[in-house]
Amino acid sequence: MKFAFTEDQIAFRDAFREVLDSSCAPGVVREAWDGPNGDLWGQLAELGLLSVEVPEELGGLGLSAIDQVLLLEEAGRAALPLPYLETCIATPSLVEAGMASELEAIAEGRAVVTVGQHTVPYADRADILLLTSGGTVSRVTEPTLTPRAAVDLGRPLFQVDGASTTLACDASALEDRAAVYSAATLLGLGRRVLDFATDYAKVRNQFGKAIGSFQAVQHHLADALLELEFAAPLVYRAAYSLSANDPDSWMHASMAKAAASDAADVACRKSLQVHGAIGYCIEFDLHMYMKRAWTLRRTWGDAASHRARLADQILGEASA
Repeated sequence: MKFAFTEDQIAFRDAFREVLDSSCAPGVVREAWDGPNGDLWGQLAELGLLSVEVPEELGGLGLSAIDQVLLLEEAGRAALPLPYLETCIATPSLVEAGMASELEAIAEGRAVVTVGQHTVPYADRADILLLTSGGTVSRVTEPTLTPRAAVDLGRPLFQVDGASTTLACDASALEDRAAVYSAATLLGLGRRVLDFATDYAKVRNQFGKAIGSFQAVQHHLADALLELEFAAPLVYRAAYSLSANDPDSWMHASMAKAAASDAADVACRKSLQVHGAIGYCIEFDLHMYMKRAWTLRRTWGDAASHRARLADQILGEASA
């Protein structure tokens, strides 16, 4: 079986990349550490990016997870400092729960939705706030927010308390979707930090030549690229499984999240090693992308927890 993205999916991804290249450069990401960027959110709404998986009759594009995955990869590449990932995770559950008016407001950029488990990112700017816990998805209607320490200041975290109502949607499906979509975002982040390292290796001179000419540096870059290239098919397969309602989509989701988390970690470590001491400096852009990757590696299950989930299933079937 041959699998490839369609021309339309590639074109949509490229259009999103153009928007992000012009409107979400590293300087914009840095500014977001001090506060939100409302203008960019409006651009995402105009492009239909906030309602990719919302049915057309509800004002969306009527697409699926396999269309979404490339867009999330681009959002990761830009370290988009907005609740785009959370919107993509939440909207199919809102569709399932029949929340048509809320979906229309989200699609038009008039409302912001976010979702989380123990802590919730961007809760301070959300009009629709979802929590998943104990096998249910709840909408917090009267939230009390307590700020929590965050490594990535472009993705503020909050503990959320308050009155809530349970939504009629599948919590496990939301969590599997969150794992896949986080994995796609991690792919983009890993590719970006690898690009930073590659570009730096071309201009940083040592012993009279660019450090990229040294075999040891080339090996670091190749190791990171190999990890990312091996993780990518797992992420795309998991997105396809979600789109096709594959009963094994939970398994593909865990495989994708584990592989992408590890790949992004390798890319960050190799990039930091290639940059040397300057990579540690807060004035250098690299740290913002690494911190986003470190955060998402531990969000919606880390690599170890997803491997344990797979092992429990495999060993359970073997002993049955």
